[in-house]
Amino acid sequence: MVSQDQRRRQLAREKFLRQQQRRTAARRKTRTRNSVVASVLGVVIIGSVALYTTGVLKNDDDKANANAEVTPSASPSASKPADPCEKAAKGKVKSLSYKKEPAITIDKSAQYTMKLQTTCGAIDIAMDAAKTPHTVNSFDFLVNKGYLDHTKCHRLTTAGIYVLQCGDPQGTGMGGPGYTIPDENLKDKRLKGNVYPAGTVAMANQYNAQENKGRDTGGSQFFLVYQDSQLPADYTPFGTISESGMKVLKKIAAAGESTGQGDGTPNATVVIDKATVRKS
Repeated sequence: MVSQDQRRRQLAREKFLRQQQRRTAARRKTRTRNSVVASVLGVVIIGSVALYTTGVLKNDDDKANANAEVTPSASPSASKPADPCEKAAKGKVKSLSYKKEPAITIDKSAQYTMKLQTTCGAIDIAMDAAKTPHTVNSFDFLVNKGYLDHTKCHRLTTAGIYVLQCGDPQGTGMGGPGYTIPDENLKDKRLKGNVYPAGTVAMANQYNAQENKGRDTGGSQFFLVYQDSQLPADYTPFGTISESGMKVLKKIAAAGESTGQGDGTPNATVVIDKATVRKS
């Protein structure tokens, strides 16, 4: 027969085991959540290479990840905020795909500016050709083909990482130009402490840090950081957003995203009516 003292010890052990199981389950759930958020910026590049930043920051499948870290859940808002943006200009997204990365024709010693004329306002991005020649050259090529015109920015994250993701003609997180470009500038001094500071523009990709696979898989999807975001230095930082552009981004972010959970489609109708690249 079990004594009362033995019974108390048995119950204490069982309680301890239950606590350990709950903690293990919670840690597993957190790792899973972080992995999903990390894919927020992942970008689908080739044909169907997807980006689902990111996530900054992934493809909308589990392959692409932009390693957006921890996204705590939030309660859905009772009412959807008013759309702060204008109606999109008339026009259709071009269906363009290329077999290989274009030859580099830009001036690597020059500065280039990419202007995104969106339904929410203009966003100017200063690009550094010396540090990210493949990335800048690719955007110069694609933009001059009209690749980004009339495309939607398909993802907004408002918890854990703070980015707007654009550059997919499909608007699904699964689109790309048909080719990939190499990672660049991953040792940029701005990325101290694995933080992408507000105002940074970086490439989404398919890199999986756990498997150490998916390097050099950038395509056309990119993310704009509107608030300092904790992310590993795995995503090519190639541009800096202008002050006026940051105001536009914050307006978009203030309208929130569709799920109320910190990661979804922007409530604001963010469409790039026209994109241009000019040499400074």
